[in-house]
Amino acid sequence: MDNNFDCLIVGGGIVGLATALNILESKPELNVAVLEKEDRVAKHQTGNNSGVIHSGVYYKPGSLKALNCIRGYEMLLDFANKHNIPYDLCGKVIVATHAEELPLLENVYKRGIENGLTKIRKITAEEIRGYEPHCTGLAGIHVPYTGIIDYGRVAEVIGEQIELKGGRVILNAKVDAINPKNDGAEVHAAGKTYTTKLVVNCAGLFSDRIAGLTEKNLDVRIVPFRGEYYELREDKRYLVKSLIYPVPDPNFPFLGVHFTKMIGGGVEAGPNAVFAFKREGYKKSDVKLSDVWDSISWPGFRKVALKYWKTGLGEYYRSFSKAAFTKALQKLVPEVQENDLVPAGAGVRAQACDRTGGLLDDFKITENEIAINVLNAPSPAATSSLSIGKTVSELVLKRF
Repeated sequence: MDNNFDCLIVGGGIVGLATALNILESKPELNVAVLEKEDRVAKHQTGNNSGVIHSGVYYKPGSLKALNCIRGYEMLLDFANKHNIPYDLCGKVIVATHAEELPLLENVYKRGIENGLTKIRKITAEEIRGYEPHCTGLAGIHVPYTGIIDYGRVAEVIGEQIELKGGRVILNAKVDAINPKNDGAEVHAAGKTYTTKLVVNCAGLFSDRIAGLTEKNLDVRIVPFRGEYYELREDKRYLVKSLIYPVPDPNFPFLGVHFTKMIGGGVEAGPNAVFAFKREGYKKSDVKLSDVWDSISWPGFRKVALKYWKTGLGEYYRSFSKAAFTKALQKLVPEVQENDLVPAGAGVRAQACDRTGGLLDDFKITENEIAINVLNAPSPAATSSLSIGKTVSELVLKRF
């Protein structure tokens, strides 16, 4: 088949697929393909996602996360309705369990209102139990917008739509080189050579390495963090009706262990957030020395480790101690016992870290002559994916 394209997208996760679909919907005459290194789409961050449809309540007003999450939320629901993908807007409660969390809870509420979420409301301890009878807290916020969906299924349907609209999704195509040409680039993947006018890098956990093929002196490095989950035993699922979240630490880009009702009927508990010794390391035993070196040799990561070492030790302790993990969950649902939890899956988050030790809090997109690089797209990227895809596609269409 013809290996000449107007635009090649590297990465068949939900963001890369959404980008391809948006391009084809805006300019169907363009020849577009997605290169995915695995044998199926959505195998990593997308496929190991907890399935939450995020409302945008947490994010700094005006940020790319806030704007794309809120727009992406509506786009996602429209897409799911159009293609009969099941979802459930079950809502969630954000719960303060200690007095010192009350000002932080108020800040979350103010952000939500600023982001246009007018239906969120503050709730008392008694009202928390009205939504979640087994949950304990001093005060909370009810977020009716939040829902659950299977993002792996969403990605599969997007992939199907790409091919129906004349695009291609090429599997088992790991990119190992990108060489500039006068009118674009040659992309080498799995022994084949593709030519393109523009590369769009949506490679997630490997987005910095793909970007490094077209940009020198990148100012960010992907640091992988594994999130490990337990699941409630079937006879204990009654303890959680929807989603229950703690008040997040504003200095740490993770939301803390929480309870998530899943679209298939189960209830997940977690995740923690531990440094992963392999970029696609879903087990504690997964180690790849080159990935470890990539992280520890980065000056920004060393600063992060120094800054958050106490938090990091706590996360590792919960990783190896089911009792400690249970104790963290009991702050929200005191009735949960250690034997109520069974080990579940894990995901690895691609968190961009800059040279100064900043864990990037917003999406990051850069451009050069032959490439557009999506360099930081962690949560809520799945919820935001169709909107991020539209944002990136608009950058692409300016080139044609």
